[in-house]
Amino acid sequence: MEEPLSGGLDPALARWLVEAGLASAGTAIDAAPLTGGVASDIWRVTADGRTFAVKRALGRLRVARTWEAPVSRSGSEVAWLEEAARVVPDAVPRVLAVAPQANAFAMDFLDPQSHPVWKAELRVGRADPAFAAIVGRTIAAVHDATAGRADVAARFANDAVFHAIRLEPYLEAAAEAHPSVAPLLRTLSAETLARHAALVHGDVSPKNILCGPKGPVLLDAECAWYGDPAFDLAFCLNHLLLKCLWNPAARDGYLVSFDALAESYLAAIRHEARDALEMRAARLLPGLFLARVDGKSPVEYVTEEADKARVRRTALPMIAAPPLRLSTIRQEWSEELSG
Repeated sequence: MEEPLSGGLDPALARWLVEAGLASAGTAIDAAPLTGGVASDIWRVTADGRTFAVKRALGRLRVARTWEAPVSRSGSEVAWLEEAARVVPDAVPRVLAVAPQANAFAMDFLDPQSHPVWKAELRVGRADPAFAAIVGRTIAAVHDATAGRADVAARFANDAVFHAIRLEPYLEAAAEAHPSVAPLLRTLSAETLARHAALVHGDVSPKNILCGPKGPVLLDAECAWYGDPAFDLAFCLNHLLLKCLWNPAARDGYLVSFDALAESYLAAIRHEARDALEMRAARLLPGLFLARVDGKSPVEYVTEEADKARVRRTALPMIAAPPLRLSTIRQEWSEELSG
């Protein structure tokens, strides 16, 4: 078979695109690397007049501290996209082809002109609580549709991967940095890993959410795991708190969006009592908050020591004495920022 002209793409992936029917033999393939992720190589690929995205998982993530994760998570991401598409079809890109042997897959490329990244919108102060509310309802829909399902639990029995790429680099790494709360954070990590209730995305972050014409589109489900849905809620809310340090002028908008996302999610869930789930999210959130300055994946925009100290002053007391409500965390952070 005539070799495709890979145009910067790994030749093995270029050959797979031909085998998958996404490119013709001998065709020129234009592959432009996309930036922003630490866990995968991603390209915008054009072949035969068609544009799509190709993603391949990395075994060692691009962060300052050593952080390795199984590349098999690529298959879990594809499976999450397929499962979520049955529940919220407009909220995920379509999977076009899968290369299990290369831990890669192809999916629709969504034009940033019509699908800006939510993180970029938040960066410039465009914090829309109505959009945040839809994000909350979207996450809740996937959790509700998969709760208590043995088939989904078996398909996403990814405890080892979730521990390697989420709990260890976040909660357990923060425990190493803060001996005073280390036993509490390690217990929180273990108890979170032990709960298997619904399909969790694992990386519901503004950088992985596009603002599409039909609402949010969720990407990057590499951490997909059948576990505790409170993790998704806490993980996303954490970013809305942290954005207050990135663009202080938009603080009120971020905090109102925090309220909207939390309330919309909690009002939508049906698979368990909202108070129980909120309590677990409120216990997780301070640990995740601390982890984004003292874990293996600190947010890139919190660089001033004074800002890191604000996070620590807010998080550490609530790790020691967890609040029952998410609104308590929001209020404590608001008071810290106003002080």
